[in-house]
Amino acid sequence: MTAAAGGKPAEPHGLDVSLRGRRGEFSVEAAFTMPRRGVTALFGPSGSGKTSILRAIAGLTRLEGRVLAGGDVWQDGARFLPTHRRALGYVFQEASLFEHLSVAGNLVYGARRSPGGIDQELLLEVIELLALGPLQGRAVADLSGGERQRVAIGRAILTHPRLMLMDEPLSGLDRRAKDEILPFLERLAGSFALPILYVSHDIGEIERLADDIVLVEQGRVTASGPLNQALTDIGLGFVRHPHAAAVLPARVTGFDEADGLAELDLCGQTVFVDGSGPGEIGLERRLRIEASDVSLAREPLTHSTILNTLSVEIVAIEPAGRANLAVLLALDGPGRLTFMAKVTRRSAARLELAPGDRLFAQIKSVSLATSPTPGRQIASST
Repeated sequence: MTAAAGGKPAEPHGLDVSLRGRRGEFSVEAAFTMPRRGVTALFGPSGSGKTSILRAIAGLTRLEGRVLAGGDVWQDGARFLPTHRRALGYVFQEASLFEHLSVAGNLVYGARRSPGGIDQELLLEVIELLALGPLQGRAVADLSGGERQRVAIGRAILTHPRLMLMDEPLSGLDRRAKDEILPFLERLAGSFALPILYVSHDIGEIERLADDIVLVEQGRVTASGPLNQALTDIGLGFVRHPHAAAVLPARVTGFDEADGLAELDLCGQTVFVDGSGPGEIGLERRLRIEASDVSLAREPLTHSTILNTLSVEIVAIEPAGRANLAVLLALDGPGRLTFMAKVTRRSAARLELAPGDRLFAQIKSVSLATSPTPGRQIASST
């Protein structure tokens, strides 16, 4: 993780932000960069200033500083582009659709705002990606909350944005509607080579969607970097959450029809999880390993129902409550990916655990989160 600081120049189609000013009861101090594609989460508790930062990036509110998108200056000391001249798509907490237009009319409105006019190929792709075909003739008033958000997302993409801003798009939905729309958001992130800045205070959403994370506390960006570095950074406190977890990339290498298990390569080691079929072979997947599901042993267990045992090295051990310790583990193999184990102080003392020890991590449960796929680059306005 990197501490908040003035950013390096952003890659083309990325974002470079350095903003400061007063908003409400706190001062905003936000400096971070994000890559040119993938989902970057703006994460923090409710009322921490996430939406204020997002609105300033969009030009809806004005703070001092700079905003560069793909190297283009949206704001600096001498220039301030109004929102309509910033090549961005914005999805709000409430889907702001035109009630007098049908679903098809809302989508066409977005497509017409693209600098090159309606991109028929992109329109058809968005309709298929977000399963909007059956809704085309429906009135906005007849849509469910999840359906409205899917239309809002589709309309935003059709403007050919350089950057997508999503302000807690699931916060107004019930659990069933969230579960309905999350796969579409995963598909969106995997299908378009487009940077997405996603605001949320729900760590479950972040684990499922984000590649990178920007942490916000009381208006200040306190740290930023790759998602798993944050989740396993003991100093940031995620490990003290009851369901603290790591999110690691893996590749499907096989499928056992008899057992229904997919075989994945994780940093050169093998992991088995529930699979959907041989069609997944070769796909990149995202694995979630909860710290409380990891036990440690000096020797591998040969007679156990636990399928997944990984060779690891202890990187650090830190307190995680009165009775527990957080053990940061690095996988043997290329990449040195890290995840956490939460163990009792008594267990750690009995095994005499110490940084540098090589041992075996037994994973009681590994869940499959998402399956990102190579993205299509959509032409953005300049």
